[in-house]
Amino acid sequence: MRVFITGANRGLGLELTRQYLERGDQVFAASRQPAQATELQQLHQQYADRLVLLPLDVASADSITAAVQAVRSNTDALDVLINNAGVYPHAGSGDAHQRLGQLTHDDAIETMQVNAIGPLLVAQALLPLLRAGQKGRILSISSGQGSLTWKATGDPYHYSASKAALNMYMRSLAAEVGHMGLISVLVDPGWMRTDMGGDHATQEPADSARGIIRLAEQLHAEENGSFLTWQGQPVPW
Repeated sequence: MRVFITGANRGLGLELTRQYLERGDQVFAASRQPAQATELQQLHQQYADRLVLLPLDVASADSITAAVQAVRSNTDALDVLINNAGVYPHAGSGDAHQRLGQLTHDDAIETMQVNAIGPLLVAQALLPLLRAGQKGRILSISSGQGSLTWKATGDPYHYSASKAALNMYMRSLAAEVGHMGLISVLVDPGWMRTDMGGDHATQEPADSARGIIRLAEQLHAEENGSFLTWQGQPVPW
């Protein structure tokens, strides 16, 4: 299996990278500053033959192009793309919420670029490699916060909106790539104990990663375009 993972330097992305490597797969692990990602570097020392570290800023067109070229120099196909990179901007110093009265234009634009537009453009750039792979799959990490049905709070404004936009982008993509034999789904990974999820979260990233890998293995064509939990249950749009 040849897997491309964005946001691979910490949290869920790092755990996905670790578990795919432990299975024996080849992993292209992308992050903004891989040279400073201590745990990724440690994995690279252990799995140098199967782990390729790539610099990638999903909000930069040039960075996406360079990353795709680097992948092409190592393989002629990919089987799985996991769009995991994301941001959760802080509205103020020490404030992890995005509340009315603290919203800014810059936070809104950055969140949309990284969480919604970036994953779409990464998927677009990697489509030829995914089409050359075995039953190519695109799994984009969304959130229950992006569900209009489930939304019952104000904050986080930007994060919720960006995940709803990601859902629409990837649902649209699914309508086209399904005709190419590919599958694109959205995945809610649950509330995890990560830098983004915080210490009060109920779930370990290792559990989510294990479920997402299993989900990727078991996807069928009829699930193309769906929004699922990490356990494979449907999430309302």
